[in-house]
Amino acid sequence: MTENATGAPAGSWPAVSAEVVAEVVSALSERLRKRLDGAAAKLAARPVVRAGDEWTVRIDEEAVLVLRAPGGTVRAAADVRCTCLLAPGCLHRAAAVTAAPLAEPETGTGTGGGAEPPPAPEAPDAPDAGAAQEPLTPAEAEAVHRLRRAAAHTLAAGISGAGSVVQAELLRTAHQARLLGLHRPAALATTVVTRLRAARAAEPDHRLADLAAAHRDLLDATTVTAATDPRTLRGTARQTYREVGSLRLYGLFAEPVVTATHAGVAVWTVDADGTLATVSEVTPHGDPAEAARLARAAADRPLRLGETSLTHRDLARGGLILQGATRTASGRLGAGTGVRAVGAAGAHWHQPPVARLWEVPAGAQVERALRAERTPYELRAAGSDLLFLDVTLLGARTVPGSAAPLLLADCAGLPVALLATQGHPRLAFAANLALLAAVPGLRLRIVGRLERAAHPRLHLLAAAPAPESGPGPSLALPEAYRQRVSLGFDALQHADLPPAPAAPAGAPPAADLAPQPPLHLLARPLEQAVTGGRSALSARLARSAAGEEAHLRTAGLATAGHLLTALRAAAADQRRDTFGRLRTDDHQAYATAWLAAAAYREELATALCAAAWSAG
Repeated sequence: MTENATGAPAGSWPAVSAEVVAEVVSALSERLRKRLDGAAAKLAARPVVRAGDEWTVRIDEEAVLVLRAPGGTVRAAADVRCTCLLAPGCLHRAAAVTAAPLAEPETGTGTGGGAEPPPAPEAPDAPDAGAAQEPLTPAEAEAVHRLRRAAAHTLAAGISGAGSVVQAELLRTAHQARLLGLHRPAALATTVVTRLRAARAAEPDHRLADLAAAHRDLLDATTVTAATDPRTLRGTARQTYREVGSLRLYGLFAEPVVTATHAGVAVWTVDADGTLATVSEVTPHGDPAEAARLARAAADRPLRLGETSLTHRDLARGGLILQGATRTASGRLGAGTGVRAVGAAGAHWHQPPVARLWEVPAGAQVERALRAERTPYELRAAGSDLLFLDVTLLGARTVPGSAAPLLLADCAGLPVALLATQGHPRLAFAANLALLAAVPGLRLRIVGRLERAAHPRLHLLAAAPAPESGPGPSLALPEAYRQRVSLGFDALQHADLPPAPAAPAGAPPAADLAPQPPLHLLARPLEQAVTGGRSALSARLARSAAGEEAHLRTAGLATAGHLLTALRAAAADQRRDTFGRLRTDDHQAYATAWLAAAAYREELATALCAAAWSAG
């Protein structure tokens, strides 16, 4: 691969803000809009040369396209220039902003957060808790209505039909909403477009369930009722860091942050009161293949807190004393000029105050995590989805609903499936789980992120030896590890593990888990609607919905059957104009039926997950 002037791989593009995409695409003629997706695909294959803040693409012998992106992001339409005769209304400019990755909504830093990185891509801006609960103005209500219509149209189009023009329309209405102060739905719309682009480009981190969840969140946020709190729609444009004074922090573990647009590290800490917080360094990138390497490099860089020389990896095993500390409502620590930081001793996971995290019963932790899922992301307490458990590994077992055996662990009599948090081959998660699966009986103290499922499932993040001596093998880690491993960064060695027992002959035994209810009969059409759009769903349900509805009712899921019936009717009920042509702008009732079924599935999945964890 050739290299450009700054050493970045040729072919990488700067990020482009959502409002620039909307403005440039909307300036195209109707004739050129029909050619936009094809032009963007061709342009994306051309070599890109970067020199400073400018990215240059040669279209032909006469036309040159230049994107000016200070800080790696194009933030004005005038910064996308083309020398062809049709500019500025040319297809080249629109193709460039379509081919480039979508930038995150700008978030400020507020008090003391001058060096804090942007939030994760799916995090909307934080609402101002002190804002008055004034009802929506007519202009705000109209903006929400337009955004919901655009969201319904995007859902009805599906992945295949939601091309550049549909995406730009959603971004345009989102930008109008943001200008009126409706930051949360605007950010959710940007998330939908980001995930749509990942799906259409077949990016490795695309998950259909994530795209369906993004559609659900946007439609839910723009469905305004009498019970809607206007603050959840308005929010603020900037992250707010509040002064919290002096803090004594104990490092827990480091987690890699690897997405299609950002890479870095987040170090989880806990203070003397048991409050979790993160110290993070996450930056944009232009090459997803390099994201894991960038995350590992970030883990070994010094913290941007005061003048401490600690790296993120050091903090994960050590401690920190902060003066003039600032923190967001979601637990991110700021790195403003007034913050003073000094390295301090850490604590093992079996020592106070860290050990208190494992004293909370597993059922109460799961209840906390499920309750947090009902709360907008920006209002959740840091680490509310993390579970702190003591387990004994059972080895790889066959689990209903999984194609391959999973690593199971016993948690106070409850079998829990332990999963890799990310499958990126350049992160250590998968290799570490494979080593652990070979040592059944190993006792561990772990940290994981709850996965909502009908059987207990946990994405494993970090592990340490069991605190008490007792029967069964345990980890024997080097002293430098401070008795813990961050499973995304630290690669376990065979010497760290006790000898593996002799493997029994034959296939691994199946886990003794109760059969799952046929919730997939509702989940599958919901995700197929996202993939193929309204017309494909209508054809599919016309062939199979009656049998699936009967199966759901037989299984005791009568409400799911009714919702599937309603979705089938709404998908097929498309009005025609006086010439007999389908009206393509009438998707509100369909979106409402889809949202009702998706919301029911979420509630039922939450109830099943809570019941599974309480069965132990």
